[in-house]
Amino acid sequence: MAGPGSSMLYSFLLFTVVLSLQEMYRGKLASSELFTILGGFISSLLFLVLLTFIGNFQETCGIRPGWDAVILAEAVALVAASTVHRVCITTCFLFSAALLYEVNKISGMVLAKSESKTKRL
Repeated sequence: MAGPGSSMLYSFLLFTVVLSLQEMYRGKLASSELFTILGGFISSLLFLVLLTFIGNFQETCGIRPGWDAVILAEAVALVAASTVHRVCITTCFLFSAALLYEVNKISGMVLAKSESKTKRL
């Protein structure tokens, strides 16, 4: 499993690449309804990657990650979505909410599994 330092670096690099590609192809993403929805999904991936970066940065600094990381990552993703199309903002928010729900569910399962291993020892 990757440590917080390497995960922070990889998520920052992935954020930079995805944001650059989104800005390069924003004309194409705004050209049709389906591509506009795709632009919102890409922006929600930006949210997920930036949330990983901020959470790892806070963990490295010794700060407990919380809802402030979620709000900051969502704000940045929505601003990035707004550069493509207005509808991308809405779809980004909806996809980000779904991704946040899934990440929270997976996190709970991993935490429960690690706690059960700790109790057996």
